[in-house]
Amino acid sequence: MSLFLIALLPFLGALLPGLMILAGRQACFGATFLVTLTALVGLLTHAPAVLGGEVVQAQLAWIPALGLNVNLFLDPLGLFFAGLILVIGLLVIYYARHYLSRDDNMGEFYSYLLLFQGAMIGIVLSDNILMLLVFWELTSLSSFLLIGFWKHLPAGRQGARMALATTGMGGLALIGGMLILGQIAGSYDLTVILENREAIQASPLYLPALVLILLGCFTKSAQFPFHYWLPHAMAAPTPVSAYLHSATMVKAGLFLMARMWPVLAGTEAWTYIVCTAGLLTMVIGAFIAFFKHDLKALLAFSTISHLGLIAFLLGTGTPFGAMTAVFHILNHAAFKAALFMTAGIVDHEAHTRDIRRLGGLRHLMPITFAIATFAALAMAGFPLLNGFVSKEMFLEEALHTTLYSSPLLAAGVATAGAIFSAAYSFRFLGHTFLGQERYDYPHKPHDPPAGLWLSPALLMIPVIGLGLAPFLAEPFVKIVTGAVIGDPALVPNYHLAIWHGFKPPLYLSAVAILGGLLMLLAFNPLMRAWDATPRPEAKSIFDGLIAMSVRGANAFAERLHDGTFTRYAALMIVTTTGVGFYAWVTGSTLTTSREMLPLSPPAVAGWAMLMAATGFIIVAHHNRLAVLMLMGIVGLMVSVGFDYFSAPDLALTQISVEVVTIILLLLALNFLPNETPRETSGMRKTRDAVIAGAGGLAAGGLMYTILRSDFPAPSISDYHLANSYKGGGGDNVVNVILVDFRGFDTFGEIIVLGIAAVVIYAMTEALLRSSVRARLLNRGYESERAGDAHPLMMVVLTRVMMPIVLMVGVYVFLRGHNEPGGGFIAGLIVAIAVLMQYMASGFAWAANRQRYPYHGIIGAGVLIAGLTGIASWFTGHPFLTSAFGYFRIPPLEEFELATAMGFDLGVFLAVVGAVMLSLESFSRLARRQDDETSDYAMDIDPSRPEEPEPLGTLRQTPREDS
Repeated sequence: MSLFLIALLPFLGALLPGLMILAGRQACFGATFLVTLTALVGLLTHAPAVLGGEVVQAQLAWIPALGLNVNLFLDPLGLFFAGLILVIGLLVIYYARHYLSRDDNMGEFYSYLLLFQGAMIGIVLSDNILMLLVFWELTSLSSFLLIGFWKHLPAGRQGARMALATTGMGGLALIGGMLILGQIAGSYDLTVILENREAIQASPLYLPALVLILLGCFTKSAQFPFHYWLPHAMAAPTPVSAYLHSATMVKAGLFLMARMWPVLAGTEAWTYIVCTAGLLTMVIGAFIAFFKHDLKALLAFSTISHLGLIAFLLGTGTPFGAMTAVFHILNHAAFKAALFMTAGIVDHEAHTRDIRRLGGLRHLMPITFAIATFAALAMAGFPLLNGFVSKEMFLEEALHTTLYSSPLLAAGVATAGAIFSAAYSFRFLGHTFLGQERYDYPHKPHDPPAGLWLSPALLMIPVIGLGLAPFLAEPFVKIVTGAVIGDPALVPNYHLAIWHGFKPPLYLSAVAILGGLLMLLAFNPLMRAWDATPRPEAKSIFDGLIAMSVRGANAFAERLHDGTFTRYAALMIVTTTGVGFYAWVTGSTLTTSREMLPLSPPAVAGWAMLMAATGFIIVAHHNRLAVLMLMGIVGLMVSVGFDYFSAPDLALTQISVEVVTIILLLLALNFLPNETPRETSGMRKTRDAVIAGAGGLAAGGLMYTILRSDFPAPSISDYHLANSYKGGGGDNVVNVILVDFRGFDTFGEIIVLGIAAVVIYAMTEALLRSSVRARLLNRGYESERAGDAHPLMMVVLTRVMMPIVLMVGVYVFLRGHNEPGGGFIAGLIVAIAVLMQYMASGFAWAANRQRYPYHGIIGAGVLIAGLTGIASWFTGHPFLTSAFGYFRIPPLEEFELATAMGFDLGVFLAVVGAVMLSLESFSRLARRQDDETSDYAMDIDPSRPEEPEPLGTLRQTPREDS
């Protein structure tokens, strides 16, 4: 099975549970189980090749210029983690089928679970760090959904937010570190990066990259001081806890540390940072776990402790440390998943997880007790169970680790952590299952049906099997270790066995078990001392930091984003001018070698009109209507300037946009006072004048320098002029650029244009449904309106002009590939023609004759443009590659057809739809209520009585026009 299919299966399968739940819970479970099982079978088909030394790869170039390739690879490390994810995923899926109540939405749960599973598979199979980062963030998002699955519980919502905030913060750091690493190695492919150990560790950017990457790993794997989020994630359903904290979520950080081990490990920075964080996490997590009364909280802190243990092993930078880490990851996944499921069984049957209300359950739940005994003793490192072997190897590595110039520091801390680990394991077992049977349980417990205990019972196979015969796992562990350290030849010649003789690790193991028993016996006095000791609470600190951040952000935003447009404009102009000035004085300037063009009288006259209009805008800026008229003059002169400099396409576009914009602003002014508010002080006017003058002088100076300079490099315009016809089949270079050379930009622009129009429509709908509607419909007028609402001359003229303008629009559209015109200009022309019908005959008349919704026209335009671009894929060319040819149909002359016409048609429809939807939205707001009846716009309707009826129903005789 292809690696692509293995990675995609969980994502595709996530659609099934939501559908199959309609057929029943069993069908929903079956579909989810089958998806994971299929992915596992596909993975196992590659196992023989991978274990034989082959690396399975799947590659797909997506955006090679950016180094973004969809590359996957499967080596022994990826096989190991993917196998854990899918095998324990199967057990959790089966367990959840019987754990979730009928009140829980099983389809939603399984969909979230498969999304998370797919994200984890993507992480362990990714061969491109950019793609790995995408999957990394997907694990944070999907785990947020899983942790907060019980939305009705405040603790669940709080835990989900805490996990997302912490891991998301670490994800941002990881992005920075990985990008630095890719820049050092010259590639974003992991297989290339892992071959550049010397270059990476010799780079001055190694330490920043290391710190950022470890921040991402530590937050995901709950290393100190980021351990606080994991216990609060226990508010999730137990199947989630069993999955996330045994084989997936918290193991992602450890996986990435193991994956990057060949290029990051072996330095002092790596050893000190990772080992210190690992030892602190192990001891702190284990010590806190001993005093927790909630079963899942105890297991959560025990998970933190074991994650710290594994991090320490990876931090030592030795092959034996890596080998021990691999073996303990396997062992921890088995007994920790079983323990979480056992805790869920107790909660499910006794209706409580509080250890203080439990005890004596061995009499009532013998099967659950047997599973919990083996799993808890394995976690404690008890002999003949898998945890004992890897715990002894851990102590062996600690004894040979020198940290902070002390050969005993690591061993001492590791032994203390092992003592605490045994203590909380014994407490989990003794205070829950041992002791006398009680009669005050919240609910009388008993062993559940096999559906709940079968999954943890199956996990006892590796717990007991690898404890009695650890040599069975030795070949596989060594193969995976070779993938971690990057060289199979460096794998230590160490044999996994129950007995290695009377050696220091054995003595330390005995000390840990005896110390744990003594702590359990002294639990009551230790608990009283713990309660009496003041200590920081991680949740309170986190909540305080979040609250402080929110207050600071709000204060900053209120100061910066206060709704004053002049402030925004001032900040933008000052920043742009300042950066430009800095570049000007520190960089090399162009020499002005070109001669000035002669000044012609029309040019001088146009410049004078432009300056006069601009000056009048400044003087009369309080009068909105006068300013709008002057802006129209400025726009007209700009279009004349385009034409003067031989840019007819720009001139046509400018004048068309100018007409539409002026009409749009006129409609907007209908809701604003005619006079703008007066400025508060002369100082503000002076400030604005200085900023505007500096920005204007900077822009003018830049344009003057560019227009009079000869660039040393050839202009891109030479390429467009040379290739417009032979590459795009058009003589109009501007149009060919828009629909061919830079068609992707144009495609994005029409999408943005459509989104803007839809947003305007949505805002209009919101206003019409709010209390503002009454004020809009009942505004008073300063004077009576004079004349007919629908002047006869204007009505007749617009009706006659409509077909003529449509024909002009079609002509401009068809000629655009070789002459000035095109879809954008034609769309504006047709929009103006339709708009004139609204102005002349009224909103109601025009709206009643509208056959197609403007939303649909926008969508059709974007769809046609997109399909035109996709069609090029079928010929093996990139998106939006155009083709053209010449055809002759008698008696017509030979003519040209280009696929770019389809794209231009999409632009045409999108522009027409966006402009008309925007203007229609303002027209709907402009429908006012007054005391006159609505006039009919000249039409004769035989079905209508002689006396015209009003069009609207507001009050008695509403008037509807634009």
